Amino acid sequence: MTASAPATTEQTPAAPLRVLICDEMNPGHLEHEGFEIDYEGNLERAETLRRLPEYDALITRSRTRVDRELIDAAGPRLKVIGRGGVGVDNIDLDYASRRGLLVLNAPESNNVSAAELAVMHLMAAARGLTRSDRGTRAGQWDRKFLGIELKDKVLGIVGLGRIGSIVADRAQGLRMRVIAYDPYVPENKFERLDVERVETLADLLGRVDALTVHTPLNDETRGMIGEAELARLRKGAIVVNAARGGIVDEAALVAALHSGHLFAAGVDVFVDEPPTPDHIFLQAPNLAVTAHLGANTFEAQERVGAEIVGRVLDALHGDVSKGAVNAPALDAKTLEQLGGYLTLGEKLGRIQAQLLPGAHEVEVTFRGEFPADPAPVLTSVLVGYLSGSTDEVPNMINARALARERGVSVTVREQEDSPDYTTEVIVKVLTRTGEKERTRTVGGTVFGKSPRLTRLRDYRVELEPEGYILIASNQDKPGAVAKLSNLLGTWGVNIAGMALGRAQKGGQALFTLTLDDGLSPEQLQAIRDLDVIESAFLVRA
Repeated sequence: MTASAPATTEQTPAAPLRVLICDEMNPGHLEHEGFEIDYEGNLERAETLRRLPEYDALITRSRTRVDRELIDAAGPRLKVIGRGGVGVDNIDLDYASRRGLLVLNAPESNNVSAAELAVMHLMAAARGLTRSDRGTRAGQWDRKFLGIELKDKVLGIVGLGRIGSIVADRAQGLRMRVIAYDPYVPENKFERLDVERVETLADLLGRVDALTVHTPLNDETRGMIGEAELARLRKGAIVVNAARGGIVDEAALVAALHSGHLFAAGVDVFVDEPPTPDHIFLQAPNLAVTAHLGANTFEAQERVGAEIVGRVLDALHGDVSKGAVNAPALDAKTLEQLGGYLTLGEKLGRIQAQLLPGAHEVEVTFRGEFPADPAPVLTSVLVGYLSGSTDEVPNMINARALARERGVSVTVREQEDSPDYTTEVIVKVLTRTGEKERTRTVGGTVFGKSPRLTRLRDYRVELEPEGYILIASNQDKPGAVAKLSNLLGTWGVNIAGMALGRAQKGGQALFTLTLDDGLSPEQLQAIRDLDVIESAFLVRA
């Protein structure tokens, strides 16, 4: 009798994760262990709907509309949606988030291309390139036109992020002097780039021979370069907008060109794209336009494809640290326990960004016993602080990485006891300019599920952080609140709430007013000019 061979157990190899690329791009090599990547450029929508349930991830450019119909057709297998490039306008982000789908993009891939296009517009404007080209083609041999040398001229950059930093480097190669305005960037980045920091936009505009903008488009930046700002520029200045349509007011730019106040301008972006044949830019003098070509180079297109594929594959393996556009859904229990604190953290961060932008350090202290690990609240503080200051939308996935990228160190402290409240979140921000340091501290708590502002600097307050908040300091004497209230009344601005605080009797006091409406810069200055007011700031919670 012979012994039988021992039984063997064969393990079935795991099925590969499948990725569908349905728009044209250069995705690089498609052979990745553990993945099956199908590249189907310009796949018809009906075919995408039919095939999508078989895939774990979808990668698009701007052609494919990732709407509810497409997301519902995908079924439960789909986990990740990748968008090659910056924008995600073609994706129903809210619905994707509610369905638990992670949305990624690749905003860095076109940095060099976009920066070089801005520099091209700058140089073309200085030498009348497109003007001479059109004239020569029309049979006009005009050699009398005089251009401008860029050497030793002052370039002003609004927004010293990824693209603005590259523009600064290229402009320095042209021997230009570079100054910049970006309140959200710490001092050490200016020093590293050898760029002079200017504290206000108004100061920058009055000093430059050429202006270029490189900010995201949001409520703060829409129309930020308008008629008044263009008038501050030196006569004969150049303006370039290769960032987003609407940052530079279109009508104001054309008017400044017609009047001769501006020498020339270059624009790659429009408010409405494509522009209509009668668009005011197309008839404006000394204005060169391109068709939103910032990302359109062979190199950028190759990078964007390879980067978004790599990020999608990383995400399918659990690494969501790069390119995340939406936040992952927290589990229901965590949301139930920390929901009010997450809202509070984001509001505290947003308030601090307005009081003291350009942080080098953000310190968050948790006082008391929280209903769950408060670590997500720290991230929500960073989301609020970074909102509006970066091309990439900060969220619960990428906020810490964005903070590191901007040179912001993050510290968390925990204290068992909270002397005044059951729990309290304290956010302290520090900035450095040379040897000078500035700090601001705000704090808050949650009553039930409603956030409350409890601390501003060294003052105790209790205020619901909603809408517009006017923060004013004064000497602790009668009459200050009455004078300010009367002034607001003359403007028809309604006070929704009020909180008072003081360090000591007769010393400096602070009061906060929640307002139904915002204030203009002129109105805020009128408040500061009151003899009973020492300082005044307006923030939006």
